Amino acid sequence: MNQRLDNRVAIVTGAGRGIGRAIAEELVRNGAAVVVAARNVDELEETARLLRLRGGRCLAVPADVADPRQVGALVETTLKEFEQIDALVNNAGVLGPIGRLVQNDPQQWMRTLEINLAGPMIGMQKVLPHMIERRQGKIVNMSGGGATAPRANFSAYAASKAALVRLTETVAEEVRTFNIQVNAVAPGAINTRMLEQVLEAGEAAGAETEAARRQQEDGGASVEMAAQFIAFLLSESSGELSGKLLSAVHDHWRNWTNADLARIGRNSWLTLRRLDAHTLSPFVEELAPGCVC
Repeated sequence: MNQRLDNRVAIVTGAGRGIGRAIAEELVRNGAAVVVAARNVDELEETARLLRLRGGRCLAVPADVADPRQVGALVETTLKEFEQIDALVNNAGVLGPIGRLVQNDPQQWMRTLEINLAGPMIGMQKVLPHMIERRQGKIVNMSGGGATAPRANFSAYAASKAALVRLTETVAEEVRTFNIQVNAVAPGAINTRMLEQVLEAGEAAGAETEAARRQQEDGGASVEMAAQFIAFLLSESSGELSGKLLSAVHDHWRNWTNADLARIGRNSWLTLRRLDAHTLSPFVEELAPGCVC
């Protein structure tokens, strides 16, 4: 599988640590020039230092993804430095308030949506005019836990990630004719700062506390696999696959052929759907042509 990104320029938000840093490292490893963004300047500069030690072309730009002016400056700085933007990874995110909804601080709850949902919206809004003009581009929005099932005691996080998937699907349709692909990715249960926050929350996290302890002991999912999957989606190897919620852990993406990509792309699986007679009818037709649901 060829996922080289030579002569490509990618912006990665939330790249000061954790998954964002791992993604930036993987993109550099595959030949891309990377612009890393985060609010914590010290962490951001450490990421940039590591990327440069690996011989990567890298630019660090402090930015709050929920601030349109700062994101606009991030995009403008990238274009001034590299003259193009081929990819955007909206990775920045927060866990938000932990505990039952009635216990949550409303301002913290709304701030979670500002970062996790409005942040990617602003990022896409700022880079898409450039991508549309060039008639090419790849965007990945980091989704995950909470997007496909209820997540008690994490309502702000779950709501923001579910909404992000639907936003991804919608924007993907809007830009499909411009050869721009937009997908959401579930990276897996990776041991990051968010896991530490769950453990620190104790009883407020409910049943997730014990699951977090087990994950910490087991080591969690591979951050390298998640980063490699992102690189695959940003490369030509992913073809025109767009508008899907994809799993770095559970989807067998390493074995996908061009025929697999075409099949996945044209059907309605791997999207947010209510399961009833109306929404299931296209699925039934795919599995049993001619059948009326």
